[in-house]
Amino acid sequence: MILLINQILNGLQLGLILFLLAAGLSLVFGIMDFINLAHGVFYMVGAYLCATVAIVTGSFFLGLLVAIPAAVLLGLAVEWLVARRLYKRDHLDHVLATFGLILCFDTAVKYLWGPEGLSVPLPAWLGGQVALGGIAMPAYRLFVVAVGLVVAALLWLVITRTRAGMLVRAAASNEPMARALGVETKLLFTLVFATGAALAALAGLLVAPITGTSIGMGNQIVILALVVIVVGGIGSIKGAFIAALAVGLIDTLGRAYLVGLMSLVFSPTVSSSAGPALASILIYLSMAFVLVLRPAGLFPPASR
Repeated sequence: MILLINQILNGLQLGLILFLLAAGLSLVFGIMDFINLAHGVFYMVGAYLCATVAIVTGSFFLGLLVAIPAAVLLGLAVEWLVARRLYKRDHLDHVLATFGLILCFDTAVKYLWGPEGLSVPLPAWLGGQVALGGIAMPAYRLFVVAVGLVVAALLWLVITRTRAGMLVRAAASNEPMARALGVETKLLFTLVFATGAALAALAGLLVAPITGTSIGMGNQIVILALVVIVVGGIGSIKGAFIAALAVGLIDTLGRAYLVGLMSLVFSPTVSSSAGPALASILIYLSMAFVLVLRPAGLFPPASR
């Protein structure tokens, strides 16, 4: 039971990290129809900036306060210099341009920080464990879950209860009509892009104390973020949140228990060889299953 609860906590943590990364990517894809493979760059830059400031000052939270505004400025620069010129182009142009950005930023990070990764020092009160119901849980993982839930709640309130959120939902549903009604879609696109960069940087700096930083650390997880937005529905914050939690739990619990479950049916040799491979593709099988039943995702946004 203790192992199961800790694995569920790990799955929630992964799911909320994926949500922070997928929320901005989903809005950019849903509103602008722009495929940004370089979204993981903001995840990596946020982690490196936070780690650098935390190492120099000894304060993780000061690193957080520096990394997020820096990621916003970087997002504004990328949107203005690159993305804005590609909105009306073909998706292949999006892929090629943003893949080029990945190569440029990975090389820049290697040049600035070197090939070795960085570890992020945490405050003492986040480095221990917390006893809940007699079960010891890592304090920092609980902190990540709490931050993820708070940010998700705030993002939901902004999207569903404010005028800015109404404009975002209108542009996601029908961008030409929103523009015809007087919405400054260029400014809206810029703000949404920068917000997505900030959320990705937050995800990166939250995961950095657990995994450390490394060059290209955002390239693999952005694939999982794409799975999240496809399963949840492109442009849907609610769908991204539910799908991210589902993907996080499926991935974590699958890796922890699938081999043991297979051993009940198959021989130990087959289970030990096929189990890890099947666990690693379980989320992609789940995505395929969802798309067969609901090609637009579980919670697609309303459209005309």
